[in-house]
Amino acid sequence: MSETVIELRNVTKTFGSVTSNDHVSMKIEKGEILALLGENGSGKTSLMNMLSGIYFPDEGEIILNGKPVTIRDPRDAYELGIGMVHQHFKLVDVFTASENMILGIDAKAKLDRKKIAAQIKEICDKYGFVIDPDKKVYDMSVSEKQTLEIVKVLYRGADILILDEPTAVLTPQETDRLFDVIRNMKKNGKTVIIITHKLHEVLSISDRVAILRRGQYIGTVNTSEATESSLTEMMVGKKVELNIERPVIENKELLLEVRNLNCINPEGIKVLKDINFDVYGGEILGIAGISGSGQKELLESIAGLQKNEKGSSIIYYQPHARDESIDGDQLVGKTPREIRDLGIRLSFVPEDRLGMGLVGSMGMTENMMLKDYRSNGHIFANVKKPRMLAEKIKDELEVVTPSISTPVKNLSGGNVQKVLVGREIAASPTVLMTAYAVRGLDINTSYTIYHLLNEQKKKGSAVIFVGEDLDVMVALCDRIIVLCDGRINGVLEYKPDGDNKDFNKGNIGLMMTKIDYKDETEGGKADE
Repeated sequence: MSETVIELRNVTKTFGSVTSNDHVSMKIEKGEILALLGENGSGKTSLMNMLSGIYFPDEGEIILNGKPVTIRDPRDAYELGIGMVHQHFKLVDVFTASENMILGIDAKAKLDRKKIAAQIKEICDKYGFVIDPDKKVYDMSVSEKQTLEIVKVLYRGADILILDEPTAVLTPQETDRLFDVIRNMKKNGKTVIIITHKLHEVLSISDRVAILRRGQYIGTVNTSEATESSLTEMMVGKKVELNIERPVIENKELLLEVRNLNCINPEGIKVLKDINFDVYGGEILGIAGISGSGQKELLESIAGLQKNEKGSSIIYYQPHARDESIDGDQLVGKTPREIRDLGIRLSFVPEDRLGMGLVGSMGMTENMMLKDYRSNGHIFANVKKPRMLAEKIKDELEVVTPSISTPVKNLSGGNVQKVLVGREIAASPTVLMTAYAVRGLDINTSYTIYHLLNEQKKKGSAVIFVGEDLDVMVALCDRIIVLCDGRINGVLEYKPDGDNKDFNKGNIGLMMTKIDYKDETEGGKADE
């Protein structure tokens, strides 16, 4: 018989006029893997933040092992055996794994490296982790940092672990290893709560699935009785078609020609190494790679935001004007404004939504104005069109906001992304570049974004799609370039009427990690 470890009774949390959690009452069982699903703004992360001590409930009770508890801060949560691994890691880069492990536990305690290393080894051996206690965080891969975060929570005595989007930047192989570790934690009596939008992973790893919709608790179902369609319908309140469209465009035009592209970052590290590829209008070109493989610098080079080494070339050809007598425009060495002044309609959805894409202190209307305020011709800004565009994006993408004047920094991450993607697509670009366009978006909005990208493709635009969900990339993209350590490690192309057995996420994942994917697939190791 199952035993309830956490019970939430009428838990409510508001932020100004927005109700994030509305009298949520639900139970979490001991030793289970519970997936928490919901649309953007449904209150998943805020609910878990109350369990982990980041927020404090406005109303309601939290019952732990049958007794009411008060969780005022993360220290209270740790003392009660609750730990949360956030989507954005809370690590100090210049510290080692051991130093991060004890940070904030006891300021007066002496750092006993041998004892800490022994405790880390014990945890790693028990659950199947691999970590070097003396390794600096800045030398770690993304998966190593995540491993450190989980071990850190276990080191502090957590019996209940909350993982927020744990597979967001992992390869399929790294995800499989993480899931093996989570199953080991369950075998050892740990309770694991996973916040995620990836339904296939929910069905693979969880025992039960709890659904939130617009701040309210809808219900919990056994994973064995659920499907992607049934879970989606519970999340959004209606049936959603889950097939990603991939229209075939016959007449494709060369729009971008990238040759010998090299880039050195401000730290003096060469992040792009002899990159060569073409981009065509009427296609979606996927760029895959583990975090830090050069995706960011590649898109920023095309957008005019990076300085490239001498000899690098990015030629842009105007649509419908390609013949032997017409030269293209060289983009290397030009600023974004100079590129725009050439009449090139290039839109860029960067990874850093508020740092590069939007101004957090501004509302939706003002952020719409940022694209063309220089074209007004006078000192007074015309807000009529930007306001209409803001209202259109709010309605069509269902942006959850008190008003279009609310500062976008006050919106959830998913709603911020909706504002940014909507603005860039509204500019009718000939080249649209997106970095993690659906990161943090619920399944319903994600499919809306996929539809919008396909509409740009049908119009003859070139779409460059940097993504982390390889299932989506395989279903959406016409070609996929795989980056590894700043180089192109391979290119896969979807053949509408041909053999696509090699066009799968397993091969992409192997190519992302320097493994010769052909050797692996011959041994039957790639995930079909």
